[in-house]
Amino acid sequence: MANGEGVAVAWDQWRTERPDLDLASMALFGGLKHAHAMLELLLEPVFETSSINSAEFDVLFHLRHAPEPVIARRLAQTMGKSAAALSKALTKLERRGLVVRAANPVDKRSFLVTISDAGAAAVDQAMPRRLALESEVVEALTGRQRADIARAFRVIGDVLETTARRRT
Repeated sequence: MANGEGVAVAWDQWRTERPDLDLASMALFGGLKHAHAMLELLLEPVFETSSINSAEFDVLFHLRHAPEPVIARRLAQTMGKSAAALSKALTKLERRGLVVRAANPVDKRSFLVTISDAGAAAVDQAMPRRLALESEVVEALTGRQRADIARAFRVIGDVLETTARRRT
């Protein structure tokens, strides 16, 4: 069963059992989640021969060319992660020697994070393979489609960020 068919069946079941619920927002977010899941599935081979996984790549990607150590809390905000989730990821990366955390001399409550040489090598090794796969995927899109999708992602990202800020 193709994804669209499975989603349609699930929607029909929900409409039958809970007609009081408006499922319209799920069309957008369900599609977004499905696209993300498919990307992660396609990326698995990229990271099979790598010393890092996709989530670790994302953290190291943000640190790779930072001109100076990054405050962990700001990194979490930039990545759209909770401070606790990022701290857990950084602990794992630090144990493996891929990042270095140090107390912030200006604010003892925060940490400064720097990518290590091993972390830089790991992200540098995975980056060309990831870009090749992503390029292969977007080749199926027209230039107009790429621009429209990029714009839509920026818009929904901004709306989600604004909503998240209002709730904290």
